[in-house]
Amino acid sequence: MKVTNIPFSKTGFFSKTMINYLEKNKAIQPFYNNYPEITGFKNQIAEKQKSFSLQSRLVLVDALKHQYKSFKISEKTKQNIESLNKENTFTVTTGHQLNLFTGPLYFLYKILSTINLCEELSEKFPEQNFVPIYWMATEDHDFEEINYFNFDGKKVQWNSNESGAVGRFSTDSLADVFEVFANHLGNSKNAKFLKNLFSEGYLKHQNLAAATRYIANELFSEYGLVILDGDDTPLKQLFNPFVKEELENKTSFKEVSKTNLALEKNYKIQVNPREINLFYLGNDFRERIIFKDGIYKVNNTEIIFSKKEILKEIDDNPKAFSPNVIMRPLYQEVILPNLCYLGGGGEMAYWLELKAYFKAVNIPFPILLLRNSVQILSEKQVHKLEKLNISLEELFLNQHTLLSKKVIENSGIQVDFDKKIQFLENQFSELKEVAKKTDVSFVNAVNAQERKQIKGLEYLQKRLLKAEKKRQKDLVDRITQLQNEILPNQSLEERQRNFSEYYLEYGNNFIEVLKDNLKPLQLEFTVLEL
Repeated sequence: MKVTNIPFSKTGFFSKTMINYLEKNKAIQPFYNNYPEITGFKNQIAEKQKSFSLQSRLVLVDALKHQYKSFKISEKTKQNIESLNKENTFTVTTGHQLNLFTGPLYFLYKILSTINLCEELSEKFPEQNFVPIYWMATEDHDFEEINYFNFDGKKVQWNSNESGAVGRFSTDSLADVFEVFANHLGNSKNAKFLKNLFSEGYLKHQNLAAATRYIANELFSEYGLVILDGDDTPLKQLFNPFVKEELENKTSFKEVSKTNLALEKNYKIQVNPREINLFYLGNDFRERIIFKDGIYKVNNTEIIFSKKEILKEIDDNPKAFSPNVIMRPLYQEVILPNLCYLGGGGEMAYWLELKAYFKAVNIPFPILLLRNSVQILSEKQVHKLEKLNISLEELFLNQHTLLSKKVIENSGIQVDFDKKIQFLENQFSELKEVAKKTDVSFVNAVNAQERKQIKGLEYLQKRLLKAEKKRQKDLVDRITQLQNEILPNQSLEERQRNFSEYYLEYGNNFIEVLKDNLKPLQLEFTVLEL
């Protein structure tokens, strides 16, 4: 096995926002608090220790014990839950949707990054305890985003007529899905483990939240992972003051809107706030709360509240108030002694919109850490890359760019069109200086001729490339097939494939290898040759 780390910027799959964040670019510094490095964690510990109360810890521990009451958990997870009662215990959190059978591969990378970071922090700060948290997005209502996973190029899909928070969905209809999936697996030892994990999770737990907890617990409890469901009355009660503040003052809308005005000068905005960033959660619906003409209305329902009524409803029925993407991060930081949130590029981008909002409601803004990303390569694939003279960094090039580069390299033609275009531009630069001493019409004529000649060279370059690709069809086909195999749909495989494909081949060794090699504070993309 070989491990290679390359800069995230070299893959071409990460946004300007993330690359600038990793580089500590001055333009993005106002939008985060402490940076993900040891000094930053030292500062974050001091900030969170002052703000998180012992009473909140007691509520959190009781809620976790209640959520786990029917689950068999490891001694390490049990110890981690108990340690949250102590004022020197802090959490590191990642969150994920309740994707069917964990969904894309990066589910594993998120959680293992979180576990490994806690272990590294324990070494650096031996007087504190650090607990890895997986926050289940049980209140999400986008079922179409989570009702499938890809296995061996095929979509394994679950259909359900239910609506509302997906964590509450019944798993009764998953028996048919299990039969379809099981038929693809075969009867090896690893196949039997996957079948058992799926059937025990989904066929023996009554809702999706419980099934997901079971599966994540089976995969990661030996490392002490603690799984948290925010759809919980005592935890929501801790958040009640912030729900009331949102309904009365609309602070998130005001603060995030101001932040976005500043952010959009340099970066793409990930999410825009609504006037009220809360949903009302019923047994089979999750709908926005809208304020109009002095009345709070639940969208697409007949439910309405006066101000007095809705404030009373918060106290009487806290579980009905569900934060959206803007307020969910605040909910997390209110109920956890949290230091850091690990997520993908899209998640990090919307967290960067929230710092001013956190400051306005007096909650410490956590450290943001881009999770580990991984590309798995087999020995056979590595051999093919070497034979085609494709480096690991070149592997991630846009396919057209990669093919053009390799075809030219293999052609033996020594025509550098870029240099010729540069030479032409230099020649016209001299001519433009002469033209400026005459009249505007001559300047325009020179500019037009420059564009025409450069366009002609570019056309010849395309014709040459097209001809070479046709002549080197075998090379083009081999490169195309290999890159498509490694990067399905011209995307990172971690966004496409399910962990079961690798587990089927490597068993638990796959998870152990990831655990041993993911270095969250290294801030680089990882290529694993298995």
